[in-house]
Amino acid sequence: MRIFSKPILRDFWDKHPNSKSALENWYDITKHAQWGNFAGMRTDFPSVDKVGILYVFNIGGNKYRLIAAVHFNTQRVFVRHILTHREYDRGHWKDG
Repeated sequence: MRIFSKPILRDFWDKHPNSKSALENWYDITKHAQWGNFAGMRTDFPSVDKVGILYVFNIGGNKYRLIAAVHFNTQRVFVRHILTHREYDRGHWKDG
């Protein structure tokens, strides 16, 4: 998969240093993946959920949430948001 954009990950782990290793792990697994569909993605990330057209990954033992658009046909992942669990629960990310 090709991931857009790593700077979003770096910005988040600069603010939340405890997330760095978990986000790097997500990045490495995703970069080497060749998912053809949601079921394939779940082999690498069993807890990933689909919310509308986006996918929500639990990161760092469910402390953080990474929200991405995944285009299986073009093998691209667009990171839309990375949030703490509390920020995610507020639901503002769904607004746009």
